[in-house]
This record gives sequence, C-alpha cells and structure tokens, in this order.
Amino acid sequence: MSVVLSVRDLSVEYSTGEGAFRAVDGVSFDLAAGAALGVVGESGSGKSTTALALLGLHRTTGARVTGRILLGGPDGVEVNGLDGEGVRRVRGRRIAMIFQDPMTALDPYYRIGDQIAEVHRAHSGADRRAAWARAVEVLDRVGIPDAARRARARPHEFSGGMRQRALIAMALACEPEVLVADEPTSALDVTVQAQILDLLDELRADTGMALLLVTHDLGVVSRSADEVLVMHRGRVVEQGPVREVLRAPARPYTRALLDAVPRLDAPRHARRDARRDPGEPLLTVTGLTREFRRPGRGLRRETTRAVDAVSLDVRRGETLGVVGESGSGKTTLVRMMVGLLPPTSGRIVFDGETVTGLPEKRLRQVRREMQMVFQDPVSSLNPRRTVGDAIADPLRVRGVPDGEARRTARELMERVGLEPARHDRYPHEFSGGQCQRVGIARALALRPRLLVCDEAVSALDVSTQAQILDLLGDVQEDYGLTIVFVSHDLAVIRQVSDRVAVLRGGALVELAEVEELYAAPAHEYTRSLLAAVPALA
Repeated sequence: MSVVLSVRDLSVEYSTGEGAFRAVDGVSFDLAAGAALGVVGESGSGKSTTALALLGLHRTTGARVTGRILLGGPDGVEVNGLDGEGVRRVRGRRIAMIFQDPMTALDPYYRIGDQIAEVHRAHSGADRRAAWARAVEVLDRVGIPDAARRARARPHEFSGGMRQRALIAMALACEPEVLVADEPTSALDVTVQAQILDLLDELRADTGMALLLVTHDLGVVSRSADEVLVMHRGRVVEQGPVREVLRAPARPYTRALLDAVPRLDAPRHARRDARRDPGEPLLTVTGLTREFRRPGRGLRRETTRAVDAVSLDVRRGETLGVVGESGSGKTTLVRMMVGLLPPTSGRIVFDGETVTGLPEKRLRQVRREMQMVFQDPVSSLNPRRTVGDAIADPLRVRGVPDGEARRTARELMERVGLEPARHDRYPHEFSGGQCQRVGIARALALRPRLLVCDEAVSALDVSTQAQILDLLGDVQEDYGLTIVFVSHDLAVIRQVSDRVAVLRGGALVELAEVEELYAAPAHEYTRSLLAAVPALA
C-alpha cells in the first residue's frame, strides 16, 4: 500500500517558566492508505500532542514544532512548512480529526447539518444546496437514521454515540486521506463503542482512508489497529504489529501498561474477595422514577422517562456497580440517590430515614452523608480556586473555621497521594489523575458514609485508572464507605464491585452478585454488553 502520511523526527517543545519542555521528542512513523495505527501511552506521554501537530493545531499555542510531516508520503505536502492559509486548505480536506468529546467539538447553537455543510463549502466551493445534500449523504453513510430529518437537529438532541457519528460525518465531508481520532470512544459505553469502531473499519475498507487512533484503551487498539506505537514521556518506546507487541512486549513500560488493563478473565482483587459480608441496607430506593419534558406546546410536548420505577438497595460497606448503555438512566439514578435531582415519583430511604419529601434544611444535612466524584476531574474543579480551597470549601460551608479547614485539606491531600505542599496550586497545574485525586479528597472532606463515583475513571489511562481504583479501595476500608460505582467499562465494574445492577432504557433488568452475573448473566441485554467488550489480542 502507498504511504499517505510520513512523520520524521517530530518534536514539540513549549517554553515554561522553568525552561523548555519537550512534550514530543523525535517521533517517526509511516501510515499507509487503508491502514490503522494505534498510538497508546499514559496521560502526558505525548499522544494527543503528536496528533494535534499533524494538523498544525499548535500554531497559536507558542509551541515550537520541528521535524517533517508529509501528507502523501515522502514526496507529499510538508505540513510543518505551510503558512496559515496552506494549513487551513489541507486541514479537513486531506487530513481530518475527530475529538474525544463530541459535545464540545460541535457548536450547540447550529444544526448538525449546517455544521457539516459549512466544512464542505469551505473546502469545495459548493453552493448551499449542494453542501446540505453532502451533509445529509455523509450522515446517512455513518448510520444516522432518517438523516434528512436528523440533519436539522442540534447537538443536544443527539445521544453521545450519535454525536460521535456526526463528528465522523463532518470529517468525511471532504473525503480526507487520513483521519486522526483522538480518544473517539473513551466516553462511550461498550455497545456504542463497538458500533463506532465497526464504522471506522468499514470506512477504511470502503474509502481507503488511513486511521491514526489515539487511545488509552489497549482493547480498542487490539480490535481496530494494524500496528501500535507506544509512547512514554514524549518518546516512542515500542512499535510494531499490534498482535506481536501486545502478546510479547519487548519493553517493561509496555508490559506495565498491559498489566494495568482490567480484564473480564483476570482474577479479582484479593482484598475484594476477602471482604466481610455487607450489612443491612444503607440506602433503599423504591419505584424511583424520573421524567423530563422537552420544550413545546400542546401535543408537541414530549415526556421522556429517564428512570422507570427502579427498586434496589445499597448495603452498608459494599460497592454496588451500575452499568448500562448511554441513555440507560445510570447518571440520572445516582443523582437522585444523592439528592442532586428530585424524583418524579418513588421513595428514597437513607439510614432508615425517608429522604423524599424532607424539609430543605434537613435534606441538606442528609446530603452531607452522600458525596459524589464526577467523570471529568478537570471540569468538576473551579479553575480559579486552588485545589486546597476546592477541598476545604465544603468544610467552610459547614461552618468549620478557615484554619482548621485548610489543615484538613492538607491531610486529605496527603491521604489521596498528593503533596500537601501543592495546596495553593491551581487545577491546570495537575494531571487528570491528580485532579481526580483532588475530587476524591473533596468528596471525603465531610466524612460521608455513601460515595457515588459516576464514571470516575473513564477519562483516565489504564495505569492511572488502576491507581485511582486502588485508592478508592483503600479509602473505602479506612473510612468505612459504601460506594456506588457507575461505569460503562464492565471489566472495571467486575474488579471493584460486590454486586452489579444493569440498567436498560431506565429500567433495572438485572441485579446480582458480581461473579454470578459475569459467569451466567440472566438477561439477554447483559449478555450483549459482555459480548461487546473489546479483548486484548
């Protein structure tokens, strides 16, 4: 196959107050038409920085980019030598990119079809009618049902998987030779992830488009890439055919990454299996229902039942895993559990006290016993507040004197593996995994009895993920916590949970002890989720 992208000695360097920092250091690789190269490594390894450099997206950041990026092979266009207008002509037409979070990559004010049509018009000179027709065509190509009608929808009217398909459609609008996908499935559940990966495989086969797949999920690389490039601290430490590298890694770093990957067939943590039997229910929900109404008039107003008459309990000291596809009601359910969202109907009982219908003052007191760790550790922190303040603020709100709150914040930072001396630093000075440790420390500040983790490790690389899971296990033992752990990663759920609740379409379809559910799932939907989990080569 002909080479469509050739990268030689690529380096990206930033100037900092402490001198120059080289984020990417001497990366070289070739990508052939129709081939897929997976780029893996921990957070900070240089994966995304490399991907952004291929499209000239560092030009306004002050970064110094050196080396050669040749589109079309050794005799092709030198991206790094183009001026701004030259890069804009190439970007989108010959090389395109899809990002991790489709909601932030799409403009919330404009229709999906208009955004795709604008890309096509910018590069082809087509009129509005032809560009709109192209937008509908590519939306249909990526599997959006009733594409002519759905092209008129705005991003918030699409599910996460459909938004990712829309971004792929936008990238396809000008039929690029190379598609760069930066963590395109990390926020998606396993069934939608499988659909997106199948779609990318089909597009490569049908169009000859090459794929550069940046991901921290080695299962995804095993499933969808031909070759893999392993990065560590900006350098390539291992490279080769995906099956050879994943089955017999030559470098210790690659072996460590593989060892950190949670697997369905791996032994469960000894600590988890050795734990005592959980006690009586700490939290019980009965017939819990939540409905949302969409804007409109009269008969046009639609009601969506996000959670449909769910009944379950969470036992003292256990970890209850909650799984299901996007839109299954997982997040809505746990937000109702901790009082962030009122139920439409149903009953919530916490430690023997009925929470639904409590006066606001008493409800706030009960909420202190229930805390939440969110999916995106960076956006859940105020960028203008130091991490120490982020941890201490819940204590200050409760009336704890400032000096005592700050001391407690430092103690909690140390407990979650952060240096207390960094108390006065800001979130942007911490990695994603460190920000998640801050989020856990903040949740522990009020000494809750129930901790809800909503996709708390889905945005993290496998080694950082393993560290956070170990940390949660430690603090659960130390603080006597009961945990509700929401995740779309069934291998992670198996490692951390005592029991698992499976949601589909807002309804609870299965609830069982973890080993029982994974060995012999009773519901067909659970079996389909397990079958969709990508396995290592």
